Amino acid sequence: MTDFSTIYKLSIIAFIGFIQACSSSCPVMECWFVQEKPGRGGGLTGATTQEKSLLYIRTDSQSQTAETQRAPSDINPNRVYVITDPSAALCHPSMNPPRGSIRKPQCEINPFLPQPSSLKWVASLTESALSPIYLQADWFSASFQGLDEAIGVSTISRAPTGTKEHDVILSITSKTMSAKSRLGEPVTLDCNFWVDQSTPLSSSGFAVEWRYQTRGDGRLVLAYDGKTDRLADTHEVGATLDFEALHERGNASLFLEEAKVRHTGTYICTVYLPYLLAQIAMELEIIEPPSLSIHPSALPLAVPGQTINVQCEGSGFSPLPLELSWEFKGSDGRSISLGSGSMSGHRQAWDGTFSQSSRLVLDTSKLDLGRGGELSCVAVHEGGTRRASVTLNVIGFSSPSIEDSMAMVGVALVLYGFIKFVSWTFTGSGSNKADEGDKKEK
Repeated sequence: MTDFSTIYKLSIIAFIGFIQACSSSCPVMECWFVQEKPGRGGGLTGATTQEKSLLYIRTDSQSQTAETQRAPSDINPNRVYVITDPSAALCHPSMNPPRGSIRKPQCEINPFLPQPSSLKWVASLTESALSPIYLQADWFSASFQGLDEAIGVSTISRAPTGTKEHDVILSITSKTMSAKSRLGEPVTLDCNFWVDQSTPLSSSGFAVEWRYQTRGDGRLVLAYDGKTDRLADTHEVGATLDFEALHERGNASLFLEEAKVRHTGTYICTVYLPYLLAQIAMELEIIEPPSLSIHPSALPLAVPGQTINVQCEGSGFSPLPLELSWEFKGSDGRSISLGSGSMSGHRQAWDGTFSQSSRLVLDTSKLDLGRGGELSCVAVHEGGTRRASVTLNVIGFSSPSIEDSMAMVGVALVLYGFIKFVSWTFTGSGSNKADEGDKKEK
């Protein structure tokens, strides 16, 4: 029994190890190698060229598994690279789809030129102004995006001149490539970086910068010099970093205390080392469904042939567009679609949210509304579907129901009985008085 228990435990451990090995396997990734053509003189920059390339990813420089594979015939052997990524960010499961899958992760690699930054919150990293010999190599920047935007990775890698084996020196990852939030809620935009501690550049500190950009408009959200532990003077109110996590784990995530419409757009997280920078962009969308109201809130009693004006207003929503429509559900359970009514243009409030209304002209002479029912305004928005309803009562309709007919018959019988009772009472009283008169005369 003991031997069986030991074998069982070993089997479980082996199975778990197999699962972990499969889930953490590194991909062989097709990638576009993009670079600029030399200018044609006069300082002009030529167009860019794209070549298909192949990246063999590994986490250990001693691993030989990548070198045993052969590149496809349509890829230039000079564009086959071996990427060593000790952080294993490029080995995320979304970077390694099942064999034969049509969907592929996105990848682009470019030549990179190390140089000092002129930004004041980065200048302290290169105060000596002496480029180390370590920079004399081939440098590349690359951006990756996993399936379903599960993760985004940006890397700076170094290769000894003339070789095709790249070592990742700096990488940034984000798991909020496409984030959404409701108004007023706190928002976290994920950004984590990793630095190869064996590089001489790691000892000179780092800097972090967050920028916002949309439709050609941009602003600095926050900038931090990790070497001098100082924030830039210009930063957005309500935007913060966890400085302890930043220094201990490389967690450069941005925290927004309260989501507002103006926060919708592209956010760029940039991490600087001396002479190097890597950045990753992510989208944030603030989505707020509309609040609905119907005017008047209590509809007047309607009679056949009457026209009633009703208005439905959707307010406080973001983003555009909004679809408004009307429905009527009679007391007999029948539902009628009344269309979208007359739509107004949208209006924008001080906080960036929108409002829009629909006006419905309800002509009871053209619609069979029976005895009335529930009139509803329905709003369809990216943030969800909303509904508001009011009660409509119709009186004096031409065709009474069976219940009404029975009620009228009942009322008629009661009235008939009452009349008979009164008639009988008065008739009986008159007869008694006549009899009494006759007795007196006698």
